[in-house]
Amino acid sequence: MAELRNCPMCGIFFNYTGLLEVCHNCAQKEEDSYQVVYRFLRKRENRAANVDRIEEATGVDRDLLYKWVRKGRLHPATFPNLGYPCDNCGHLTNKGKLCDKCTNSINSELRTFEAAKEFRESILHQDRVTYHAEKKKK
Repeated sequence: MAELRNCPMCGIFFNYTGLLEVCHNCAQKEEDSYQVVYRFLRKRENRAANVDRIEEATGVDRDLLYKWVRKGRLHPATFPNLGYPCDNCGHLTNKGKLCDKCTNSINSELRTFEAAKEFRESILHQDRVTYHAEKKKK
């Protein structure tokens, strides 16, 4: 079922069906911009272009470029200098929401937390242990 929303780009009302996040007119403008960028990148000398160079040469907003890389329309395997900012530090990444450095940092913190948790549990378990002395029979 369609939902009535404001277009984030132009502000007019449109029926949001879950496929497009903008109105039909803005979606068409985005598609035209995508075609301009894709034609630019298909040229051999432009395949290694980064986001700044593409923005400068085509006039397309960098947020749109990030959106297309995130959605997989522009593949970093084909265009190696493309990426989108990490949600944590802002460094460019090609997969997921976090860059490798932030992912490794979080994994390290999780391992440290798990080790501390196991240590606390082992100490609690040791405190509960009771030793019963046997009576010596004479």
